[in-house]
Amino acid sequence: MTASTRRRRLAVLLTAVALGAVTACTSSGGAVPNSGGSANQEQSLLDRAPVASDADLATSPTAQAIKQRGQILIGSQLDTPLLSQQNPTTGQTEGFDAILGRLLAKYILGQPNVKIVNSTSQIREALLQNNTVDVVLHTYSITPARAEKVSFAGPYFVSGPAIMARKGDTSVTKPQDLKGKRVLAVTNSTGSAMVQQYEPAQVITLSTNSECVTALEQGRGDAYVNDLTQLAGNAQTNDKVQIVSGTFGQDPYGIGIHHGDETFKRFVNTWLEKIQAAGLWQEAYKQTLGTVIPGDAPVPPKTGSVPGS
Repeated sequence: MTASTRRRRLAVLLTAVALGAVTACTSSGGAVPNSGGSANQEQSLLDRAPVASDADLATSPTAQAIKQRGQILIGSQLDTPLLSQQNPTTGQTEGFDAILGRLLAKYILGQPNVKIVNSTSQIREALLQNNTVDVVLHTYSITPARAEKVSFAGPYFVSGPAIMARKGDTSVTKPQDLKGKRVLAVTNSTGSAMVQQYEPAQVITLSTNSECVTALEQGRGDAYVNDLTQLAGNAQTNDKVQIVSGTFGQDPYGIGIHHGDETFKRFVNTWLEKIQAAGLWQEAYKQTLGTVIPGDAPVPPKTGSVPGS
């Protein structure tokens, strides 16, 4: 085989890999392509979801641009059980945040046509500032410092930090036990800042939730601090770890949008209020987080109710 032939074959292979990566992050409109009862439940929810009128769309140039494009670009992640995780069989992104993303797409477009742009905590502000995505909708905690860089619709959910440890480890069961321990946290997360007050020996920050869980399993940290919603998904799918504390503090999630886009912020808040009033928010919760977290669906938070929103 000549060098030029090898280069051509390598180029074809790299192109195929790149196309596969793009496809994996795309969720087309129409019927939800999962199988089983949960897919039927979500499809029923989407069928009843509100669609913005022409008058609604006219209030927001951003919403009109998304409508013209025919697809909404959502910054999220694909590895968070119960919130936003890609099903390896169907390619569909599943979870509470994923369903809300499709409901927002249905409101703007008339169909749940979403493209997920994989977004880590380190780059989501840049994705919004550069208009690479229309919104970030994935456990994006509202803080006054972040609100100086992006705008937040919502909050759409209120969680709180909790502690995860290896199964059977009882050395950390409350925040005060973090003193002197090696604590794992996601880079640029509220958890990574919050644990400092408990005087850990070391805070080890990694890029993603899944990396932190792996490091915990391997003994590279003594505990992992993140929102209860994320830890609940980990505990559901991994029998090597366990949640060892209740929540401490509150962590309101917002929908990140381009800084200063007040008309789109009002548009998204109006949509949130509509799906909450119709009970669709509550149904999305029950189909996802509510399958693991006991009790009824919580009362949805009021839009604009926390500093920075």
